[in-house]
Amino acid sequence: MSLWTAEEAAIATGGRTPPGWVASGVSIDTRTLQPGDLFVALTAARDGHDFVAAALEKGAAAALVSRVPEGVSPDAPLLIVEDVQAALEALGVAARARTRARVVAITGSAGKTSTKEMLRAVLSGQGKTHASVASYNNHWGVPLTLARMPADTRFAVIEIGMNHPGEIAPLARMARPHVAVVTTVAAAHLEAFENIEGIAREKASIFEGLEPRGTAIFNADVATAPILKEAAQRHAARAISFGTARGAHHRLMSVTLGDDTTVAEARAWRTPLLFKVGCVGRHFAMNALAVLAVAWMLRCDRAIAIGDLGAWRPVKGRGARQRIGFDMTDPAMSFDLIDESYNANPASAAAALEVLAAATPRHGVGRVSKGRRIVVLGDMKELGPEGPDLHAGLAAHPAMEGIDRVHCVGPLMRHLWEALPETKRGQWTETSAKMAQHVRGAVDAGDVVMVKGSLSMGLARVVDALRKLGHPAPQPGQEDT
Repeated sequence: MSLWTAEEAAIATGGRTPPGWVASGVSIDTRTLQPGDLFVALTAARDGHDFVAAALEKGAAAALVSRVPEGVSPDAPLLIVEDVQAALEALGVAARARTRARVVAITGSAGKTSTKEMLRAVLSGQGKTHASVASYNNHWGVPLTLARMPADTRFAVIEIGMNHPGEIAPLARMARPHVAVVTTVAAAHLEAFENIEGIAREKASIFEGLEPRGTAIFNADVATAPILKEAAQRHAARAISFGTARGAHHRLMSVTLGDDTTVAEARAWRTPLLFKVGCVGRHFAMNALAVLAVAWMLRCDRAIAIGDLGAWRPVKGRGARQRIGFDMTDPAMSFDLIDESYNANPASAAAALEVLAAATPRHGVGRVSKGRRIVVLGDMKELGPEGPDLHAGLAAHPAMEGIDRVHCVGPLMRHLWEALPETKRGQWTETSAKMAQHVRGAVDAGDVVMVKGSLSMGLARVVDALRKLGHPAPQPGQEDT
């Protein structure tokens, strides 16, 4: 597949390059680079120019650079530009300009990636779909996603994130979405903003990038919904709200949580909807409602969309659920693991606690006769001066009533640990590495265990330690091989 020819890339970036090469992809990492990729030598934690030789040896079609790297021949297939980051952005702009794809942009304090992945699944059932990889949602992730978009794409889903004021609008203008979504507004990155209203205004700035006759979709349940609504009405031809609030265009009427599915009833204005998501959580039902609103605005087949939504499963670190068996000969000797280790803020932590409280442990199968609901919580970062209180405040969340044991990781989670009643307190450790050493004695057959925390806390190490306690248990209908 030809994604970029040498001539197309040179025109898009204003760079100079020898003719003849053709790139089938775009990469910024030699570890995941595929033969035929255009390697982009970004300068971040390390200078990408140091890896150009390795990229070419691995089969890169060419490299986007600002100079000839040491150890690389001057006649190598190099696309030389003044600034690599600016050239990547130009490549993304050119890719967006040459496609007739219907583009959706998503932001929010929580639920961005899950909503993006739901949309990827739903839109893929309607036509060729391109979407962000992982959480590539920042100043290099958005142009990289755009630069990777084939010209014949029918639908594109672009995730846009932020850490500081003023980051979202420029990325939204680059993506030029036909539909823009704000999943929610919550206390995240508070250290960079004066208050939650500032976060709402930043999230709402995604609507500034909308194409003419574009649609803004926003959460009607958050306290800052008036800010979102005002921005939507100012920048969009149509503003669509979703949530449980009376008057929401897509309104969630009821949610039923099962052991591994969520069933929701809703109304799309006057049309009743019944849909299922293949994971547990009220927040997943809310995200799915936003997805159905997008699909409706893009004139997708709603029945097919609901069917594909029901087959969706969360990705690693964002609610993926797995049964881990202690004994290969006895499926009952197992526990359920819910991996929420990728990210955390007060809103997503509260939603995760609700999921755990609704889970059903199994009794009479382990050393402890009663199965338990256990959570390992790591620090939630970038909350500013309110951080300690926001951590301690989780102790008062109603879902805590249904949780048997709370293990805490990190100095901020110490505040929660101290606020908990002694009957719920588990271990507190400074680091995930220390907590990983304690998990063997903390889990029994029949338990449901959730791990949740900010990515920088490294709670994936705890998840790995829990997995290593046994092996993935056979699922119903699954044969041994």
